[in-house]
Amino acid sequence: MASIKNIAFIGLGNVGSKLAGSLLRNGFDLTVRDLDVRVARPLLEAGANWGDSPADMAREADLLITCLPSPAASAIVMEAEDGALNGLGEGKIWAEMSTTDENEVLRLGALVTDRGAEPVDCPVSGGCHRAATGNISIFAGCERQTFDRMLPVLTSLGRRILHTGRLGSASILKVVTNFLATANLVTLCEALATSRAAGMDLNTAYEAIRISSGNSFVHETESQVILNGSRDINFTMDLVCKDITLFDDIARRTGVPLDFSPLMVGLFKEAMERYGAREHSPNIIRRLEEATGLDIRAPGFPPEMIDDEPEEAGYEVIPKGAARPGE
Repeated sequence: MASIKNIAFIGLGNVGSKLAGSLLRNGFDLTVRDLDVRVARPLLEAGANWGDSPADMAREADLLITCLPSPAASAIVMEAEDGALNGLGEGKIWAEMSTTDENEVLRLGALVTDRGAEPVDCPVSGGCHRAATGNISIFAGCERQTFDRMLPVLTSLGRRILHTGRLGSASILKVVTNFLATANLVTLCEALATSRAAGMDLNTAYEAIRISSGNSFVHETESQVILNGSRDINFTMDLVCKDITLFDDIARRTGVPLDFSPLMVGLFKEAMERYGAREHSPNIIRRLEEATGLDIRAPGFPPEMIDDEPEEAGYEVIPKGAARPGE
């Protein structure tokens, strides 16, 4: 099983640029590309190469990674005249790290397989601040043999790596977890606004939630930038709406009658109309600030999240009750 040495990375947005930085920091031969060459400059200055086209990048690399804002963007990168499919072949891997639709990753995966390459969907979870330090979590849907070959790369990109099963399974679980994170964001906004309306000190309310059964990853990150007032978590309302709509589509397709999911989709569509699609997603709290006249801010909180945990070696997470590989 050939090791992966040369990696091509397309899509240097808030998350992609940080993931690419982890690969470069861990000694991989890296070629990068983005529609905006300016976002690539820090990587190029640190030793990365620039890719002239997706096809050329795929042709010259062992592994092609795409990390793009939408399924449509991935389709263009893969299927255009100079698209990556034209450079993929036997022994190569395509890893889709975007948050995407299961059906779309299966469609593109079939085209990749037809060319003799191996497809993987491997979205990340944990926020830009953890992507920057290599401490983010990664789901990977693919054949076990492909996962084993990818694992040294994935453990350089992230800390906790979960093989989710077949191709497409990681994309399903990613939108499931993003749905839960968004639900938590909405309820935290209501909790903070109600605490303020009831006369509570918001610094104390933050700690009460943090040390209680109401705590969560979203509270320890997004509540802080809400209370700071920056509301900057490097994620925007249009991306939230895309993710929770993908989740809602899965539920509809599988016949699961949901109550809360359609409400959230409507909530964020309305918020995008009010504040713009590229508004920071935690600014969903503005709806409550405007309705009540309250200012949901407090002193002492940071304007953005920085991962203060040291980078640690990544490892595979084994689901409870599952046999370890090789057993």
